[in-house]
Amino acid sequence: MDVQVDRNAERRNRVMLGPLPNDFLRISTLSEREQQEAADQQAALALQQQLSASARTQYPSPYYQNASGWLNITITQAKLVKNYGMTRMDPYVRLRIGHNIYETHTDPNGGKNPRWNKVMQCVLPKGINSIYLEIYDECSFTMDELIAWANIILPPAVLKGETREEWFPLSGKQGEGLEGMLHLVLSFSVTPTRTMGVAPVMVSSGYGAVRPTPVYVQAPPDQGIAAAAVPAEIPQQPVLTAEQKEQLRIEDLKQLGEMFPHLDKDVIKSVYEANRCLKEPAINSLLQLTE
Repeated sequence: MDVQVDRNAERRNRVMLGPLPNDFLRISTLSEREQQEAADQQAALALQQQLSASARTQYPSPYYQNASGWLNITITQAKLVKNYGMTRMDPYVRLRIGHNIYETHTDPNGGKNPRWNKVMQCVLPKGINSIYLEIYDECSFTMDELIAWANIILPPAVLKGETREEWFPLSGKQGEGLEGMLHLVLSFSVTPTRTMGVAPVMVSSGYGAVRPTPVYVQAPPDQGIAAAAVPAEIPQQPVLTAEQKEQLRIEDLKQLGEMFPHLDKDVIKSVYEANRCLKEPAINSLLQLTE
């Protein structure tokens, strides 16, 4: 009888109470890339929490103090040479600037010609002069598949304040620079615009994981570059209704299209939105593209 009691006690001790871990019944076979993504996930989460706390307080964040300026990136579209898989791919772009990670939305059934037209305003850390982009095919029951990648050195003209529109070659299974092309519109400013900055995203890893949407955090008006973004006097602007704003936006885009008939309409729209839907700054940026 005592032996039976001891066995029952031993079985109870083996029972685990509480919520099951995320890796329950899963074989841990992380590749080097997946291990790097897991490390990036922790780093991005820490930055995200730091930015959120900084936005709620008056204390400046080291994340902003270590910035050389703000990089405005418009990821418009890609032209890939091959569609991998039996169905059309669902591509999205993952952007790395230093230790920070940003992502676009997924273009469902984008296949070989995905379009995003995603405008990002990212902090450019000091000492960083390049960006690294990866295009993934979003999968439901397996790890998202890496399709193409590119390491882009920022053109010196961009760091001097010019706006550049360029196609960049992509590398992948087809070879170095042979996987297709990615279209970007790049500009740089020492001080941020008054629009919301894009905080780094936490990258989810695992099978069937849902990628989070980017968290937008208002840049705190701290010392340095952020303080310079707040003007001493803000002119009063007439309050427009949503219908009036949309009508003004349509008219501005129409006028810009007439002024730059040789430029793609999506490029004009991206530059217009990157300039906070202000027509005059958009004209200056488009003029730089045509030089």
